[in-house]
Amino acid sequence: MTSRRYDQLWHRIGTHLPWIAIHNISTHWLCHTTLTWVERHYGYGIARAYAGHTDTTGPATTTYIKADLHDVATALAAMTGQPHPLAYPPPARPADTADNPATHHPIELLFT
Repeated sequence: MTSRRYDQLWHRIGTHLPWIAIHNISTHWLCHTTLTWVERHYGYGIARAYAGHTDTTGPATTTYIKADLHDVATALAAMTGQPHPLAYPPPARPADTADNPATHHPIELLFT
């Protein structure tokens, strides 16, 4: 699909779900928000791998930053709340953060 087709789809979705239009949500927004969340919770190297940017050159420090498939699967499992067979075991989550909105993914906040 072309980027123009994605734009048309988001516009149509926004006419039915006003919050999509209000927040200017698009495919780019979803990608940016997802990668920001992964970076903040799992670090730059894992966000870079999650985005598929492992084969491009960047700053010299990226030479030393590596994330494997298990790291990416762990970030995906945490973000979706679904288990992934390649993910590392999840860390124990303290009970007092379970109901704290600041610990949730930004997309979850749109639906609460």
